[in-house]
Amino acid sequence: MSQTRQASLRALAKINLDLRVLHARPDGYHEIRTIFQTISLADIIDVEYTRARGTTIQIDGDVDIPDNLIAKAATLVLDAMRVTARVRFRLRKRIPMGAGLGGGSSDAAAVLLALPALAGHRLALPRLMELAAGLGSDVPFFLLGGAAAALGRGTELYPLPDSPARRGLLVAPAVHVSTAAAYRALTPQLTTESQQNKIVSFQLQAWGELGDGPCARGVNDFETVVFEQFPQLAAVKQRLVKLGANPAMMTGSGSALFGLFRTREQVNHAAKTFHDESVFPISLVGRARYRSLWWRTLRPHIEGKIWPPLSPSGR
Repeated sequence: MSQTRQASLRALAKINLDLRVLHARPDGYHEIRTIFQTISLADIIDVEYTRARGTTIQIDGDVDIPDNLIAKAATLVLDAMRVTARVRFRLRKRIPMGAGLGGGSSDAAAVLLALPALAGHRLALPRLMELAAGLGSDVPFFLLGGAAAALGRGTELYPLPDSPARRGLLVAPAVHVSTAAAYRALTPQLTTESQQNKIVSFQLQAWGELGDGPCARGVNDFETVVFEQFPQLAAVKQRLVKLGANPAMMTGSGSALFGLFRTREQVNHAAKTFHDESVFPISLVGRARYRSLWWRTLRPHIEGKIWPPLSPSGR
């Protein structure tokens, strides 16, 4: 009988410390400049992997998600390894969906990182990145973690140094923002002159990240159009600012917003002022901590501290 290998994965969320939209691309995506940052809020994915003559993928959990990226990622990575298996996932969803936090993308990346180790195979990072890009623009980032500048449609990634593990508060109002609609509303404002200004401004922000970590100059282009449609989100941002958050921004195309604070006491005080929204105390998770988390999680199945995590017996 084939041995079942198990792991309990933490798929971390992300925030955008800066997000500029330049123009629509011929491939249907938009050209962006952004700074991704992993945070401590995470989905939990329990995995059971058993070699079998055929492949079956089962997903249990507390939320039914149509077209779940977990199943798509599992199918892709099993095909890439040329193995068949019974794989059972149990998803404990903690990251709010459709809030600009990359929860589905992070879940998919977690599967790409974990299944080769559980299967006793090795897939190099370039191959994993290729698979990730086919699943979604945010997925490749979650193979790396920490802070990164992202260009193109978000898949061209450049590492930024680990920032101090600053504390913050994530606020998730009960509002759904359509990413496609947000892009449509923003596109008429994307002029050639604004593109050049955004590129220069983004460069300054990225260099600021290199020096002192997250700074207060971050911009999210989506705030202009999303706040116009959902003024309650603008009100949440202003409340975070008044409570001492620096910076306070919307992440992605919304609807979640975050504020970073200097002390735990400020975070706790701010959390108590929100009554109609879901709130999550968070901390920034740097690349070193991100990788350590994965090495600990997969320790029984991997060889040393190599990235991506590699099976000692893999091929």
